[in-house]
Amino acid sequence: MLKQRRLIADQVAANLFEAEAAIDAALAKTARLACVMPELRADAGLSALIGQDAVERASEAIAALASARRAIVETHKELDLAKTQIGLGAVVLSGVPDVKPLMADARTNRALRIADVA
Repeated sequence: MLKQRRLIADQVAANLFEAEAAIDAALAKTARLACVMPELRADAGLSALIGQDAVERASEAIAALASARRAIVETHKELDLAKTQIGLGAVVLSGVPDVKPLMADARTNRALRIADVA
């Protein structure tokens, strides 16, 4: 049963990390769009009136994505709580001395080792 819970938790975590990365990417790309529109308009020598509605809509999209990011961060916190509730809160080591637990880096999908700062 513990093995099944760990497999489920790993699947949920993988999907959570993908969702977080997707929201971050969308937020960054939308912010770039909002930044480039006025710059290109000015470079073209066009009136500030040109594209104003588009800049406002992009800004609204940024605010919505920031709200989505807040929600996914809160989801992450809730899932961390759920992990503890189903008995997966403690890190289980293999019994090998001086081996630190591994964590996945959501940005690169690579394993990370907890640093020993002592």
